[in-house]
Amino acid sequence: MQDEMTKQMAAALGIAALSLEKQQEVIVKFGEIALKAATLSIIGKLTEEKRSEFMTLADQGDEAAVKAFLDRELPDHETLASQAVGEEIRRFKEAGGA
Repeated sequence: MQDEMTKQMAAALGIAALSLEKQQEVIVKFGEIALKAATLSIIGKLTEEKRSEFMTLADQGDEAAVKAFLDRELPDHETLASQAVGEEIRRFKEAGGA
C-alpha cells in the first residue's frame, strides 16, 4: 500500500503513473539530489567560519545540534531548503522526469 508521503512526492514529481516500485526508486534518487541542493543552498548563506562549524556538526550526525545551529545562525534555513527542493522539482519535471 502506498503511503501518503510517497503519493505526495509522486504527484509533485509527476511520476504517479509509474509502478509503486519505480516511484520509490525515483523518489529515493530525487531525495538525494534534493538534500544536496538544500544543503548547498544553506551552506552558501553561511560565512566560511560558520560553514566549518556546520560541517563539523553535520559530520557528528547530531541532527538536533545541526537544527539548533541553523535556527541560530540562519533563521530562514527551512525556507531556503524548501525553495531549493522546489527548484529541483521544477528541473526534474523540465528534464522529463523518470
